[in-house]
Amino acid sequence: MAHLEGVIGDLLKATEFVAMVTQGPNGPHLVGNWGDYIRKLGWEADTILLPAGRYKETEANLVRDGGRMWLMVASRQVQGTRTPGQGAVIEGKAHIESDGPRFEKVKANFPWARGALVIAVTGTKTQL
Repeated sequence: MAHLEGVIGDLLKATEFVAMVTQGPNGPHLVGNWGDYIRKLGWEADTILLPAGRYKETEANLVRDGGRMWLMVASRQVQGTRTPGQGAVIEGKAHIESDGPRFEKVKANFPWARGALVIAVTGTKTQL
């Protein structure tokens, strides 16, 4: 089964906000993005695409740390294992592309984007 199917796919369809973490030289670096941006661009079985606006520190961390990135998504609209609401941590390797078809897709939908944040998902873990 692909990483972004089942409950993880349900979360991507419902999440409002995406928290994104990279490892900086002095500890974790946290940024965010909107869930509707994921939905507008769609996703493949193991790849998430997001517009990259600034993200200069995030990009430097990705280069320095081998691309490691974690996303956290959650929604009360998705049934959890014990209670209403489900969340998940999505782990992957990411980079920013500034040309090519993925960049063109992002730029067509988000003219302000300087690049396409491409996340190759390597694992997921549900929360709640």
